[in-house]
Amino acid sequence: MKPIRIAVTKGRLEKGTIALFDKMGFDTAELVEKGRRLILPVYTPDKKAVEVVLAKAADVITYVNHGVCDLGIVGKDTIAEYGGGFYEVEDLGFGRCRFVLAAPDKTDFYAGYAAKTVATKYPNVSNSFFEGKGMDVRIIKVESAVELAPLLGLSDAIVDLVETGRTLKENGLKVVEDIMPVSARLIANIACMKLRKSEIEEFIQKVEENALAQ
Repeated sequence: MKPIRIAVTKGRLEKGTIALFDKMGFDTAELVEKGRRLILPVYTPDKKAVEVVLAKAADVITYVNHGVCDLGIVGKDTIAEYGGGFYEVEDLGFGRCRFVLAAPDKTDFYAGYAAKTVATKYPNVSNSFFEGKGMDVRIIKVESAVELAPLLGLSDAIVDLVETGRTLKENGLKVVEDIMPVSARLIANIACMKLRKSEIEEFIQKVEENALAQ
């Protein structure tokens, strides 16, 4: 039978994933020395292989949704933005940050009656947040360096992920309001959970016993 396949978000969540697998007793040597490879084996203590697929966050959700990967490790930010028909199984406790609304330091974002403009990489999260407040806000999607938007006069504020807040401060921005906490989550394909129930449940149990959220 083919090994369990798990899609892992490249970059920010890789280090935490390797630490989790190490704690589970997995041999992660191939993953640590991956080179340019994107599909790599890790080995359980009883020498069973698990295939790790390294992918961008949004693609992790796509691969799990379509069943080409049984499981995925992805940030709550991506889940909140893209959603999908999968099980959100476990908060893994690493990759912690938060969604915030931030604006230039000496401004009052909520003052006045004019419609506000907000720049973000996460339009769905932003729309949900402002709809919850009953505010009519114009959302502009940008792909990188969101902090530039208010500095250039493109927007009144931004919605973005923040870890320490240092980048905001260095660009003259302040947190106006926290939107939601974010961390790495384990997700599972619904059909795979039924077809490979015992294998996947065994894997999930090991994750739950070693998840850094505990």
